[in-house]
Amino acid sequence: MTSYLHFMTLKTIYGSTIATSAQNDSSVAEFILLGFSAFPELQGQMFGVFLVIYLVTLIGNALIVTIIFLDQSLHIPMYLFLQNLSVVEMSFSAAITPEMLVVLNTEKATISFGGCFAQMYFILLFGGTECFLLGAMAYDRFAAICHPLSYPVIMNKRVFMKLVMFSWISGIMVATVQTSWVFSFPYCGHREINHLFCETPPVLELVCADTFLFEVYAFTGTILIVVVPFLLILLSYTRILFAILKMPSTTGRQKAFSTCASHLTSVTLFYGTASVTYLQPKSRYSPDTKKLMSLAYTLLTPLLNPLIYSLRNKEMKRAVVKLWQRKVALQTA
Repeated sequence: MTSYLHFMTLKTIYGSTIATSAQNDSSVAEFILLGFSAFPELQGQMFGVFLVIYLVTLIGNALIVTIIFLDQSLHIPMYLFLQNLSVVEMSFSAAITPEMLVVLNTEKATISFGGCFAQMYFILLFGGTECFLLGAMAYDRFAAICHPLSYPVIMNKRVFMKLVMFSWISGIMVATVQTSWVFSFPYCGHREINHLFCETPPVLELVCADTFLFEVYAFTGTILIVVVPFLLILLSYTRILFAILKMPSTTGRQKAFSTCASHLTSVTLFYGTASVTYLQPKSRYSPDTKKLMSLAYTLLTPLLNPLIYSLRNKEMKRAVVKLWQRKVALQTA
């Protein structure tokens, strides 16, 4: 009798474990992305706007990459940093926006477990790389403006390569650790992600386990990856502004202030919204507020950076004119 009861107990436990496991397995086969389903009348308009932004972002950044690649006079750290940033922005947009457009254009948009993992991985990879790359670009401008005579020594080819490699490797490491950790948690219950794409905070809300350690890691990681580079950028631009104030030309000061202000606007938009999102993955902001904050650094920043860093730059404009004249000359020859 005792053996029979023991057998039945084991059978019950084992059976419930299999049932639970099956439930978990089925729940993570795919996720449903809700998008702005609470505002169906707006989703069509959003689709059109987001599609235009996506195309302009790709075309703008692709032009920057191509122009810098073709013009040998632009093969200096400042423009090579910009070229890397444009590659990051294109990749960042490509990892997010197509899925976002599907969500806005589909009544019930689903994404597989593997697809969600891949999207989160590339968002973190390119987002983390951009954080460090913007910091390196601010340091480059600081060295060029505040120490013009020693700039070729400070920012030589070896230093440039180290900064670029550090940015990309750091992005890969952040993405690998964080994505693997998030998807190692058990997922049970509902599988609806109240977001436009697979980002860490909304996915984490589906986890049915204690995430305290991960939240500590996320808080610490965000400070190191987002807040620290942002503070270094602010410090660099503060030094740059002091250098600008010493300029004898009023016109030169105004132009430099305008350029610095536009750079800081873009940087603040990116770092500000990203830090608010990732410092507290399970924050009390409403889902719609979180979506809007995500749009700020996933849609607007990749669109604004090419405009801010290149169209206001004389050398880039000169390179565009030169390439256009060369093309016309070849066609008329």
